[in-house]
Amino acid sequence: MNTEKNTFPEFTASLNSYRIFLAAAEHGSISAASERLYISQPAVSRAVSQLETDLGAKLFERTGRGVVLTYEGKILYEQVRTAFSALTVGEEKLRRIKELGIGQLKIGASAALCKYMLLPFLKGFVRENPHINISIECRSSAETLKLLRNGQIDAALMVRPENTDGLETVSLGEIEDIFIASGAYLDNLFLRDGITGTTSEERERQLFASANVMLLDEENLTRQYIDRYFAENDITLNHVIEVSSMDLLMDLAKTGLGIASCVREFAEDMLSSGDVVEVPLRKPIRRRQIVFAALCDTEMPKAAEKFFKYIAGNE
Repeated sequence: MNTEKNTFPEFTASLNSYRIFLAAAEHGSISAASERLYISQPAVSRAVSQLETDLGAKLFERTGRGVVLTYEGKILYEQVRTAFSALTVGEEKLRRIKELGIGQLKIGASAALCKYMLLPFLKGFVRENPHINISIECRSSAETLKLLRNGQIDAALMVRPENTDGLETVSLGEIEDIFIASGAYLDNLFLRDGITGTTSEERERQLFASANVMLLDEENLTRQYIDRYFAENDITLNHVIEVSSMDLLMDLAKTGLGIASCVREFAEDMLSSGDVVEVPLRKPIRRRQIVFAALCDTEMPKAAEKFFKYIAGNE
């Protein structure tokens, strides 16, 4: 048996009865309310009488010049007027949404992807669609995918997942994972630990075994991707520092704290300025694809559909 309570209010009288009551109260006349609502005077009188019966209260005093609200009528009038005003505002908002293209767009993306890839697209989109309200959930790609599949966001910017079933995607290109460090840190590391492997493979293993290696947390897809690279190349890490954001990883590398995993496309300014240098790898890490994704088995909100088309047309 369903014991769930109905959360909607149960009104004693109909909405139309309150509408007639409001018109009679504001015009102070049954005949004026009749003209205003385009219904007969007897129909107005019956509606008011029925409302008084339903509520168990006298709402009007009849006079020779029309009707005047009683004490109870004044109390009801204030509440009814407020309620109908709220309904009018709601209808006006819906009208503006339709006429101006106002809508709600919920996007999910990691902080790094949001900063380096999403914001440039948003700038042009907002300029063309100023009436769309946009909210952004900054989560890891794994969490973003969960939000999308659960219907909590309309679209997602993320690393292309292995399983794209049920997703409609637009590719925004590829990114390359690299390692960076300050030149001074690497010089000191080689000097301090005497990294002298006879082959490039041995030197690489010695380098990562000796260095402070700064990575994203283990739940992050990027971290898992980098961990697979280390495992495939028999690289052992002895000093790992976990950080919550890629921007912080790059800043820590710049200060000389260690070797940081990052995305080449996000570290271009630091590399160009010489604040950090790229740590050479024997085998470059395989590039990953970044996609803009939405569910393809549900109807996409109009705002999300607009943004999806904008992304596809500007990739």
